[in-house]
Amino acid sequence: MDQQKTNIKPEFEEELGISLACRVVLYNDDWHTFDEVINQIIKATKCPFEQARTLTFEVHVKGKAIVHSGDIKECLEVSSVLQEIGLHTQIVTD
Repeated sequence: MDQQKTNIKPEFEEELGISLACRVVLYNDDWHTFDEVINQIIKATKCPFEQARTLTFEVHVKGKAIVHSGDIKECLEVSSVLQEIGLHTQIVTD
């Protein structure tokens, strides 16, 4: 009896529709200037200067601020950009 091996590969091209709502928290530090933080928030979130300045001030006064909300992929990307210059972030879920 002759058996042939068949290579059946499942197709999983489609992404699962699971999305985890998350937030990026940015923490205050004593090393970065306001301008550095403002510029990095703009780079990470693509928000306007005024919003980045407000978030930076909140981080300074309160010790932390939520700088972005979205799905896990977006939050990981934003957090990664903020961390490029050594800012301390945390991703939290609902």
